[in-house]
Amino acid sequence: MLLYKLWRSFVKEILLLKRDIGGIVIIFVMPLLLIITITLIQDSTFKNLEGSKIPIIFIDNDKSEVSKNIKQELESSKTFELLTNYTEKSAQDAVFGGDYQMAIVIPKNLTKDINSNIDSKVQTIVSSFGLETDSSAVKKAVSKAKDIHLYFDPATNIGFKNNVMNAVNKMVFEIENKKIYKAFQDQLGTTENLEENKNLISFKEITPKKGNMDVMPNSVQHNVPAWALFAIFFIVVPLSINLVKEKSQGTSVRARISPTPYFIHILGKTFTYLIICVIQFLLMVAVGIYLFPYMDLPQFDVTGKMFQLIVVTLFSGLAAIGFGVLLGTVADTQEQSAPFGATSVVVLAAVGGIWVPVFLMPEFMQTIAKFSPMNWGLNAYYDIILRNSGIGGIAKEITFLFLFYIAMVAISLFYERKQNAV
Repeated sequence: MLLYKLWRSFVKEILLLKRDIGGIVIIFVMPLLLIITITLIQDSTFKNLEGSKIPIIFIDNDKSEVSKNIKQELESSKTFELLTNYTEKSAQDAVFGGDYQMAIVIPKNLTKDINSNIDSKVQTIVSSFGLETDSSAVKKAVSKAKDIHLYFDPATNIGFKNNVMNAVNKMVFEIENKKIYKAFQDQLGTTENLEENKNLISFKEITPKKGNMDVMPNSVQHNVPAWALFAIFFIVVPLSINLVKEKSQGTSVRARISPTPYFIHILGKTFTYLIICVIQFLLMVAVGIYLFPYMDLPQFDVTGKMFQLIVVTLFSGLAAIGFGVLLGTVADTQEQSAPFGATSVVVLAAVGGIWVPVFLMPEFMQTIAKFSPMNWGLNAYYDIILRNSGIGGIAKEITFLFLFYIAMVAISLFYERKQNAV
C-alpha cells in the first residue's frame, strides 16, 4: 500500500514538472552551456605543457655566452615564445600597455663582468691557500653586479611573476656555478670534464600511470564533475518553488489531511528529482565523451568508473534535494525561495571549490569548505576520476552527503509539523 502511495506521489511530481517544461529545459541546457564554455576557456591553462606558448619580449644587449645560455633555456622550456625586435623602451611600453605579459632585458657586458668578478674572487681564494696566482688579476677591481631587468604587465598574476623570477635566478645561478668551477679548474690545473659534473640531487616527478601512459590532469576532468555538481544543486530552485506553490495553492493542505503520511510526499519528490539529477549527470558525461573530442578538447574517460560516479551522483542529488526541501518548507513566497536558492547554490559552489580550487583559498575559507556538501561531492568525484578510488575510498564523503539529506528533511518535517500544529 505504501509503495502504491509512493508511486502516486511520484506521478504527481511528474505532472507538476510537465507544467513548467521551459524551466526543466533550462535546468538541463544551462549546465551544458556552462561546461562547454568554461572548459574551452580553461583548456589552454591545463595544456601549457602540451605546446601552448606565452609570447614574451627578450632583449639581448650582452650578445655573449651568458645571454645566449639564458635564451636557450627559455626557448627549450616550451613555455615561452621569444620576441626580439624591440628596444628596452618599446618593450617597457608594450608590457605596461598590456600587449605582452613580460619582457626580459639582458644588460650590456653581462658575460664579461661575470667572468671578471669570478676570476678575481677565485684568484683571491686560491692565493689564500698559498698557491701561486696572477697578482694582477687579484688586484683587478671587481665590477659592480649587473641587473637583469624584468618588466611585467601590472595585471599579471603574482604566481606567474614569482615562477618566472625563480626560473631566471636558477638559470643565472647554474651558469655562475659552472663558471666558478671552470675558473678553479684553470687555476688548479685539473682536467676533469666539466660536463660530467652534474647536480648531486635532482627532482623526479612520479605520476600515476594507465598502462604505459602517464595520467595527466586536464580541464575536462575538473569541469565535468564540477559543473555536474553545480547542475545537481541548482534543482534547489525549481524544487523549492514547487513546494511554495503547493502551499499557496492548498495542495500541501490536502496532502496533510489525506491518509498518506507526509514523508511519502517528500519521498515522492526525492525520487523524482533524483532521476533529474542522474539525467543531468549523464548528459554532462555524454558531452565529455562524445562532443569534447570534436572541439579539440580531451575526452572524458569513465572506463571502469561509471558505477562509482553514479553512486556519488545519487548521494549528491540527495543532499541537493534535502536542501531544496528545507528551503521550500521555510519560504513563504516564490520571491523568497527563487533568489535565495540561486544565490545559496552559487555561494556553495564558490566555497566548495567549483570556481576556485580549495587549496588557493585563505586558511579560514579552507576550513569552511570542509562543511560544504558540494566540496564533499567534488572530492568524491576527484577520488574516483583522478585517484582511482573505489566505493570504500569515497565512503566518508557519501556518508556526509546522506547525513546532510537526513538532517535537512528532518528539520523540514519538524518545521512543517510545528507550523501546522493545532
